[in-house]
Parts: sequence; structure tokens; C-alpha cells
Amino acid sequence: MPHVIVKMFPGRTEEQKQLLTAEITKAVMTALGSPDKAVSVAIEDVAKEDWNEAVYKPDIAARPEIIYKQPG
Repeated sequence: MPHVIVKMFPGRTEEQKQLLTAEITKAVMTALGSPDKAVSVAIEDVAKEDWNEAVYKPDIAARPEIIYKQPG
């Protein structure tokens, strides 16, 4: 713990995903004091045409109480 899930449009390279994972891991370790071995990161590619139904409506619009950074 903690586990971070990143949902984003497809098209990023494996290198970009690895860099993002490393930066998220560092940020979690710094902000929460979690050890590296306790942090996990998942990356889920979501097609642009599916974003509204698969991510925006259920994860963002329907759960504003857990969103710490709004889009836009």
C-alpha cells in the first residue's frame, strides 16, 4: 500500500510508462513516507472514444469527493 492506478489514452511508449511509474513511486515515497517495496503502480490505456463512459463518468464525475485534482 499504496496502489496508484493511472488511466490514460493509448500511445505512450513503454519507456514513458516506466518513467511515469518511477516518478509516481518517488512522489508517493516522498509525500507519504512509504517504502519503495510498498508502492505499486498500474497503467491502464483507455481508448479516447471510451474515455467518457469508462473513466470520466464513473471515476471523476460520479466521485467528486475523492478527486483532489480536477481536469481542466
